[in-house]
Amino acid sequence: MGCIRVTGDFLFLNVRVVPGASKSGIVEVKDDKLKIRIAAVPEDGKANEELRLFLANALEFPKKDIVITSGEKSRIKILRLPILAKKKLDGICKMVT
Repeated sequence: MGCIRVTGDFLFLNVRVVPGASKSGIVEVKDDKLKIRIAAVPEDGKANEELRLFLANALEFPKKDIVITSGEKSRIKILRLPILAKKKLDGICKMVT
């Protein structure tokens, strides 16, 4: 899948974040990015923390295992997750494509 790249023991996920939504949720895969709406404003890192918490709950991983490696202040981000998240993430991505 274009939004996921596996390197060693990690996978890297390309996301497009839409902050300020009424409810957090995965919308679609488009242009090799997983589009995610986040129910937090993009101020003081609140949207980034909500993104990490949302994905941690959706993938059943600790929030500390989800790291923003690129795009801290951008809507386009790259996240690093444990390789074990790939199977669950593949299933989620197939549901929204």
